[in-house]
Amino acid sequence: MRLSRSFAPLLVAAALIAGLPYEAVPHARVEGRQRVEGRQQERPEPFGSTCHTRVTGSKVTAYCHNPYVAADRVRLHIECDRWWDLDSDGSSVEAGPAQTVRLTGRCWKEVRSVWVSHQKRTP
Repeated sequence: MRLSRSFAPLLVAAALIAGLPYEAVPHARVEGRQRVEGRQQERPEPFGSTCHTRVTGSKVTAYCHNPYVAADRVRLHIECDRWWDLDSDGSSVEAGPAQTVRLTGRCWKEVRSVWVSHQKRTP
């Protein structure tokens, strides 16, 4: 079988590239619209507690569990339904690694909404 003269240089180039070690060939990956050269970009360290809230009448209880190494400062926020009832922002509590903390608060009457905020502890 005889190869055409136009294919011979392509075949030689492919054989040379295939014989190079993997590290010698430049590699680039495209992720989304960002081009990543060489090694992976550093991923941020996982952070944040998982919190579950429960409203019973006018009382609020939140349990926050931190499964990560970095400490998380959690804070309970309560918005009361009545205009004359004061909303409250609890004090922040540190949830250390593998620690569960309990946060409580209340309104005089009905509770409109409840949420927990998270903040990384600064050294």
